[in-house]
Amino acid sequence: MNNVKVCVAMSGGVDSSVAAAFLIDKGYSVGGAIMRLNDNDKDIEDARAVAEKLGIRFDVIDCRSEFEKYVIDDFVKTYIEGRTPNPCVVCNRKVKFGTFMDRSLSLGYDMTATGHYARLENSGGRVLLKKALDESKDQSYVLYGLSQWQLSHVIFPLGEQNKSDVRNAARNELLPAADRPDSQDICFIKDGDHAEFIENRTGRQFPEGEIRLSDGKVLGRHKGIIRYTVGQRRGLGISYGQPLFVVRKDAAENCVILGNQEELYRSSLIAENVNFIPFDTLTSPIIVTARTRYRQKETKALITPIEGGKVLVEFDKPQKAICAGQSVVFYDGEYVVGGGIIAEDE
Repeated sequence: MNNVKVCVAMSGGVDSSVAAAFLIDKGYSVGGAIMRLNDNDKDIEDARAVAEKLGIRFDVIDCRSEFEKYVIDDFVKTYIEGRTPNPCVVCNRKVKFGTFMDRSLSLGYDMTATGHYARLENSGGRVLLKKALDESKDQSYVLYGLSQWQLSHVIFPLGEQNKSDVRNAARNELLPAADRPDSQDICFIKDGDHAEFIENRTGRQFPEGEIRLSDGKVLGRHKGIIRYTVGQRRGLGISYGQPLFVVRKDAAENCVILGNQEELYRSSLIAENVNFIPFDTLTSPIIVTARTRYRQKETKALITPIEGGKVLVEFDKPQKAICAGQSVVFYDGEYVVGGGIIAEDE
């Protein structure tokens, strides 16, 4: 293994730190690099400290412009359009396994490694993506968009590990990241207020508009469409005789549509920007299990190719609070079949 040079994508956190340590133990020639995504140097210094502890090379790869363009701008645009984005999916495809991977390989490395909890398998000339052995930490959902080239140039050292074992390994190695808490939520929105972030980013105040029932009856005014998401119940400012939920947002008319819980359920959706992993193109209907949110339980579904490279997804059981802009991911047991972005209309 000593002739295989691996660049570990380091964040200063426990997962990427232990991933580097594991690869060193397996005999790989290991270096580390961090994606510079903003002007904050704390994460860089944390990652550098881990690299120094491990005695490996450390580089800073500037991905700020790509992160702004592909992740932040897309996040803002998607919310303004009335949909709900998943920036981690975009970041993985475009930045971490795009810009960062390309630049790390240009430094002379053969492979990239990350601290993701997922597994890979070579079969029939393709690289297959599998769930992590510890399904409670599985991150295959946010990796469905990777190409065969990207999958063939990455290693996931933690795919067969439990999180508790990773923490213990960090403590045993006396790594600086051993007790650092896991990152939460969206990395570029520190206080969790995405609406304020979007207003500051755009310099715009998003106008009030009507809150309507699904039958068209006006119930009140909303405080800006970017402050609402499908499935939301709290903070609506509406008094009504039964619980109401956001069932749809109409950006063109700047209105938020409410309905009862039953109206949150949908039996089908259309996925666009679809990527498949065991094969290039879906040519006929197949049965899979699917999830429309990261930690959601999978449910049986039929996926059928339709015009424009899109896929019709029909669920055995109606699914709650499906959000346009989020990802639907398809599985066959422990294997990821693929996935796509949930389109606005069925």
